[in-house]
Amino acid sequence: MRENTHKACRRFGIKLCQSDKCPLIRRNYPPGVHGAKRRNRKTEYGQQLREKQIAKAIYGIMERQFRNYYEKSIAKKGDTGQILQQLLETRLDSFVFRMGVCKSRRHGRQMVSHGMFLVNGKKVDIPSYQVQLKDEVSIRPEKLKLKVFAELDKKLEKYETPSWISLDKKIKAAKAISLPLGDELEKTFNPRLIVEFYSK
Repeated sequence: MRENTHKACRRFGIKLCQSDKCPLIRRNYPPGVHGAKRRNRKTEYGQQLREKQIAKAIYGIMERQFRNYYEKSIAKKGDTGQILQQLLETRLDSFVFRMGVCKSRRHGRQMVSHGMFLVNGKKVDIPSYQVQLKDEVSIRPEKLKLKVFAELDKKLEKYETPSWISLDKKIKAAKAISLPLGDELEKTFNPRLIVEFYSK
């Protein structure tokens, strides 16, 4: 079972959601009776575990799937931590979030599961689908009439996509023109510590 996003925000003391009403703003301590008095772990293992749990909470991924992403990362040449982050960012649910058509990755996962998107003209309803370079992701035309997309044009006018995504705001379709690098990657967790956690 996935952890409630707001509960995760308070548990880790980091705003992991996109909500302006995140309870962390008012209660900046872990949930529970003794939350305000609880001390964070200081051990090396504790720090590594914490970073992994934060990443899992951000992307809404369970342990087995997250471990699979790590295994795929070490099988590729290059910086394992960076490759891990790129795999996470190019999941379809994360990609549509970066496109600017949904308010969070969690919301993106729900929308993908309900079959609202096309990849290269074909319906894909698997949130973990890996978007490849030059893949075109678009909203199914019949779904554009739904209430969830009512303010989309106005939202996209102000939204600036990451440089690795090319978005045609008129037809509401986007392509991955490169892989995310540097500042374009999620900064909320340290991928190096996650790699160290699994490499033991």
